[in-house]
Amino acid sequence: MSRAPKRDWNAEVPGLAARRGALRLLTSVLQQGRPLDVALAGALNGIDRPDDRALARNLASGVLRWLVDLDVLIDSATERALPDDARARMALRIGLAGHLLLGTPPHAVVATTLELTEGGPRRLTHAVLSRLLREDARLPDAPTLPAGYGLRWQKAWGDTVVAAAARALGTEPATDLTLKDAAQTAHWAETLGGKSLAPGHVRLVRKGALAELPGFEEGAWWVQDLGASLPARLLRYSAGDRVLDLCAAPGGKTLQLAASGAKVMALDTSDSRLERVSENLERMGLTAEIVGADALAWRPEHPFGAILLDAPCSASGVFRRHPDVLHLKGSRDLKPLLAIQAQLLDRACDWLAPGGSLVFSTCSLEPEEGEKQLAALLARRSDMTIDTITAAELPAGLTPNPGGWLRTLPGDLEDAGGIDGFFVARLVKAA
Repeated sequence: MSRAPKRDWNAEVPGLAARRGALRLLTSVLQQGRPLDVALAGALNGIDRPDDRALARNLASGVLRWLVDLDVLIDSATERALPDDARARMALRIGLAGHLLLGTPPHAVVATTLELTEGGPRRLTHAVLSRLLREDARLPDAPTLPAGYGLRWQKAWGDTVVAAAARALGTEPATDLTLKDAAQTAHWAETLGGKSLAPGHVRLVRKGALAELPGFEEGAWWVQDLGASLPARLLRYSAGDRVLDLCAAPGGKTLQLAASGAKVMALDTSDSRLERVSENLERMGLTAEIVGADALAWRPEHPFGAILLDAPCSASGVFRRHPDVLHLKGSRDLKPLLAIQAQLLDRACDWLAPGGSLVFSTCSLEPEEGEKQLAALLARRSDMTIDTITAAELPAGLTPNPGGWLRTLPGDLEDAGGIDGFFVARLVKAA
């Protein structure tokens, strides 16, 4: 007896290819602990249509933003809770996200969700989905933060910041660009139809393929959140100075330093990420010395007049662009990161010339990775003092801490589209 031909899922069930991609993405993030951007290439391999690839990513991102609330809905329609890693729960999350966030019609939600179960409890999945669709289930006005983050941030920053974080999590942020030539800010803001919050910055209002926008091919700008651009903006140096960008990849800050005329050494332990730095430098027509090395073992031949240390951290401050960080186990385990940050800080201080400028930053909302790390450094290094950041150096609407450092939080610049969470401190070495 001849075997029946293999079913072509992509052809028979419209939209299923994208949902299978979303399922693989979510499995990579939630079960294998891989960042969403890292998982993209493998999870979407074989999905050729750009719209299917985009839909897969949007579905996965939507699930990660609303995961707590989607699970509440699912659990409200079952007598016994499905395991967190059950395929049926994953399928229901994707189906509900498609319907509640992207407006997928009920018949398409049912068809694609049932196919995603593949040997799982189809009758249960159908019953849960049918009930929630029949009852017109809704999501709250803003996502619920994963419990660990909500409690920690409430203790550290208060209820107002937690509420702002929830609102930020529920909204896909606008795309920020850093310009190669800050003098052209007005020109590029008008050309790109965006708005500027600081010299050399444009926030896009419209969506679209970035590579098709004016200025991409000529290397006039690169993508970089406004918050991520602040550490390099605050470093003190002059054109022609030797500047070390420590932990440089993916390279946005290296580009900033090189564009302003510094002689940059970009050091990072990841050769693959440094390749991206080199590609971006080439596209922008900029140069920097690329060094692939472990900063905890490497030693420079000469001290630097300025060092930028954007240290490895939990990355909890970038959750609005990367909601997966709230679900990755590694981002919650601070002890190894804190030890590495302290070691890197001490090395940066040692490599800094007398009178030199050091900027320490983390894209984290955890005080342990910012304020407390700074306090510990100052307690053990009598040769380092704070170089106070002033309001005049910052985009309008941001205010430095009275202690002289900068902390950006959810709710900052909210009316203008928000900003990622960063801690930035500028220090000077005793002459």
